[in-house]
Amino acid sequence: RQSESQGQCVRSWRPRVAPPRPFRPTSPIPAGARDPVAMAVRATVSRFPVTQGALDECGIQWGISVTPFTAADETGQPPATAGRGDRLPRCERCWAYFNTYCDVERWGWACALCSTLNGFDDDALHRFQRPEACPELNASFIDFEMPVDVADGAGDGVLARPVYVAAVDLACSEEFLELIKSALLAALEALIPGSLFGLMTFSHKIGLYDVQGPVPVVKNVFIPPDSEEDGLAVALEDAMPLLSFLALVDTCKDQIAAALDTLRPTSSWERGAASGQEADTVLLGGRGFGTAMSSLIDYLSSEYGSTFALARVFAFLSGAPDYGDGQLDTRRYGEQYASKGEDADLALLPEQIPFYRDLAAVAVQAGVCVDIFAVTDEYTDLASLKFLSIESGGSLFLYANADDSTLPQDIYRLLSRPYAFGCVLRLRTSPDFEPGHSYGHFFPDPQYENVQHIICCDSFATYAYDFDFTHADGFSRHTEPAVVQIAFQYSVIEPVEVASGNGPQSYPRFCLKRRLRIRTLQYRPANNINEIYDSVDQEAVLHILVHKVILVSLENGVREGRNSVHDWLAILITRYNDALRSDPRTPESHIDIDFSQCPHLQMIPQFVFGLLRSPLLRLHEEGIHPDYRIYLQCLFSSLEPSSLAKAIYPLLISYSSPNKQAFPRHTLSRAALTMSESPIFLLDAFTNLVVYYSSTADPSLPFPPPHDCLLRTTINALKQDRCITPKLMIVRGGQDDSSLFENYLIEEQDVDGSGYASGNGFISFREGIRNEVAEILKEESGS
Repeated sequence: RQSESQGQCVRSWRPRVAPPRPFRPTSPIPAGARDPVAMAVRATVSRFPVTQGALDECGIQWGISVTPFTAADETGQPPATAGRGDRLPRCERCWAYFNTYCDVERWGWACALCSTLNGFDDDALHRFQRPEACPELNASFIDFEMPVDVADGAGDGVLARPVYVAAVDLACSEEFLELIKSALLAALEALIPGSLFGLMTFSHKIGLYDVQGPVPVVKNVFIPPDSEEDGLAVALEDAMPLLSFLALVDTCKDQIAAALDTLRPTSSWERGAASGQEADTVLLGGRGFGTAMSSLIDYLSSEYGSTFALARVFAFLSGAPDYGDGQLDTRRYGEQYASKGEDADLALLPEQIPFYRDLAAVAVQAGVCVDIFAVTDEYTDLASLKFLSIESGGSLFLYANADDSTLPQDIYRLLSRPYAFGCVLRLRTSPDFEPGHSYGHFFPDPQYENVQHIICCDSFATYAYDFDFTHADGFSRHTEPAVVQIAFQYSVIEPVEVASGNGPQSYPRFCLKRRLRIRTLQYRPANNINEIYDSVDQEAVLHILVHKVILVSLENGVREGRNSVHDWLAILITRYNDALRSDPRTPESHIDIDFSQCPHLQMIPQFVFGLLRSPLLRLHEEGIHPDYRIYLQCLFSSLEPSSLAKAIYPLLISYSSPNKQAFPRHTLSRAALTMSESPIFLLDAFTNLVVYYSSTADPSLPFPPPHDCLLRTTINALKQDRCITPKLMIVRGGQDDSSLFENYLIEEQDVDGSGYASGNGFISFREGIRNEVAEILKEESGS
């Protein structure tokens, strides 16, 4: 390091060069291995409160959401690209990475986060002599290449082949199996060339399929019924070598399809023989999911780092595990809570046993990501099963039945979109504030604070942080910007160009690429509360709020979660009205609950009303299935803010004709439909898209909308931009069943679930909040 005095004697030096051109791959990257080019970050407020008192006075959630692997940042801009991220200078005090906001001198630099003066080493001094070749000198958003050890799959890339395994439940119905077959055939079409695929089944036994020969061969290993017995009698590796189990998709696709055709539900006679019961007394059961997953993860782990860098397991379930290890007692869901006086909204949310959480930790160590697809309307206890998927980097899907399931489309989307693996996400801030809680599907580093490990991260996965001040003074220098730096290190696989020759190519080759994505952002402190309110991002506020409410619900029950979000809205409106009353022109008796003076807050009451009406926070006695609630918790906690906003409070757009939009947003009320006088409406509820033709629409309007019209183009674009496949319904009012559409008109439904009895749901809710705010203001004024 050069001496500080030496650096201070030289005038400040900051090169000015044109931004580097965005990276464009020279060769096509297959689906599943394509690399997105940006990182989306959205702060709840772009002007930060300066002190804890200012934060309390505004009542706003303070934090950010991060989508680290999205295809575009929040402004649609790509990052700069650079090589050798391991050579990027780092602060000796806070370990932040050098960035364009740092003050640069001839021999050193002052950290933009903590202001520590650091010296450049010889390598950095040499490189910075050519500033046009150093994006870190003029860009705050950069993707760096990182060196990869040859032992980890670099070089010729043979060791980086993608591995996928389907684990199919055979303690099921014929309808379930037909759906799974369709889904796996769709998956085979989405897999990138050169992938390895394995097919396993489970019931009271595990079936391993060898599809590399002309005829599929299955080897069975029976699962002990007693979970206390010491595992399987025969290890899966002994039953079938792993490299016989994993087949190259390119050459074995027909054999895999033939193996799928042989799948049949396990008969009651087989289950009875395995459990020692009479066949006619065995109706269901024999679903040894826990043992099967534990054995499969152990089976795959022997080749982790040799055959694959990441293995993805697709587990298809038709009910709760009830055989072998990891059995779940479904009797805890029922009317016994009423007789025992227990709170079902709290009792059904925690996990029954730690088996699947512990198994997720084993999967992480083995480099295995598990996606769970549950197709059932029976209680399956997803509260226990979810940890195996979300903590291993996978997703949790729930389908009520096989008839209208979007499972084939969902798994095709899952395999077609880009993903990174072996990810590490780190958030750093300037010293006056720090991350409080972190939210999302990851597991925290056991040693370092604010470091999250993400086994598999796709382009939709989003994480959230809220902020706290580190000391009572807040931002000690109100004129200096607050700084947030996000570091995201990840791996992707890319094809290796192989020179064509006379000999046949056995399979496509891949290489493992390690990258470091650095984004540094500055946020100016607000001079007053009005600047805070004018900088609010409503959807980002909702994003943080939903994460907090889910956490409260899991710890204290759904009822407490409802109370917390209701109280937060009342406090926010109170603080807003406090700010209004600082203006002497505002009458003291006036209470503004609609944020009429602040457009950036005007959707907050609707968002909260929609959240309270959502199955996420509806009470058990209102008929909300506990598995569906868990599914929504997992889904909502992974969505980016705009998608989450649609899932909570759907977007309603009107059209005067299929080719002409009338109004971009309506309130969710029947009155809005009547007053708009538009004949066609498109409702986007994220998981559902509904096109509604009003009963008074001109019969000459084409129904359904033509495929080449603006409405259809909009629908197709919405479908493409989803992590799951939304269901599309097109209904004609007065002729078709329009209950699905009408159920989304929540503003005329009471927040407590009593339906259309009063017809003033949102109006009554507003008045209730107004009265509560009036009471708080009265108490605070002492009158």
